[in-house]
Amino acid sequence: MPWIDLLRWLHVIGATVLFGTGAGIAFFMLAAHRTRDPGLVAHVSGTVVIADGLFTATAAILQPLTGYGLVRLVGWPLTEGWVLLSLGLYVFIGLFWLPVVWLQIRMRDLARAAAAAGGPLPPAYDRLFRIWFRCGWPAFAAMLTILWLMTAKPNVFG
Repeated sequence: MPWIDLLRWLHVIGATVLFGTGAGIAFFMLAAHRTRDPGLVAHVSGTVVIADGLFTATAAILQPLTGYGLVRLVGWPLTEGWVLLSLGLYVFIGLFWLPVVWLQIRMRDLARAAAAAGGPLPPAYDRLFRIWFRCGWPAFAAMLTILWLMTAKPNVFG
């Protein structure tokens, strides 16, 4: 069963990357925001945009592929309750993540403009940050739930 072991390992790595990158991005964005330094916020949010594109997007694409491969090789039906709930939560997270990427790009651009002008972060930045922050909590909770579902495999609808 080496294919199952490989897919399981890749799936765990993908989940780790998604969770770890998300938590790291949230921490560093919050820490930079708290300084109110436009140059620092511009730098950190620029790095975050790159990390989201490089790590999060790649893992987000590969995760359902490795999950599907595991489901097929192990023999679980896609209609298994914990699998269905995990997939639904994955889509739910994506509905928060896509706008968050746009928000991060906008916050980066606003911080860059403020730094270049030598001024403070504008009110538009603060408004976007509040939305960004609020979007993180439901996605974080959903990610924790998926991790639990994947490890516990409970009979959720049964």
